[in-house]
Amino acid sequence: MLAIRLQRQGKTHYATYRVIVQDVLRHPSSGKVVAYVGSYNPHTKQVQLDKEAIENYLSHGAQPTDRVVRILTGEGMTMPKWVKTVRGKQRDIRNPEKLRRNQPKEESVEAQAEETTASDSSAAEPSEPAETAEQDQPAE
Repeated sequence: MLAIRLQRQGKTHYATYRVIVQDVLRHPSSGKVVAYVGSYNPHTKQVQLDKEAIENYLSHGAQPTDRVVRILTGEGMTMPKWVKTVRGKQRDIRNPEKLRRNQPKEESVEAQAEETTASDSSAAEPSEPAETAEQDQPAE
């Protein structure tokens, strides 16, 4: 069975990758490659692919790796139905009770209540003298 995977190339701390078709049982660095079908530079996000060759290998059952699936779908290629696409990772949370979103919102509710009472009392004070001023004026 064949796999479509990445083969590392490039300098130390500046990796570039070839997109290769290779037997599943071989390691990518073994050198025994069926076909070179593209390249990928993760630093510049530059992708060069032979889309016709990749579609040919996919139609004959070559298994793409997760990273290759992401690269191919990013380039607008449609994957066959049997290819598993990886969704975002869901990580377990060690202490969910320590999360801010799980903390009770008592402080914020109390603070808002105090602010509203303070604003109500300040708003009520100016309105009362205005009413008394209207009452002091004689009606005509």
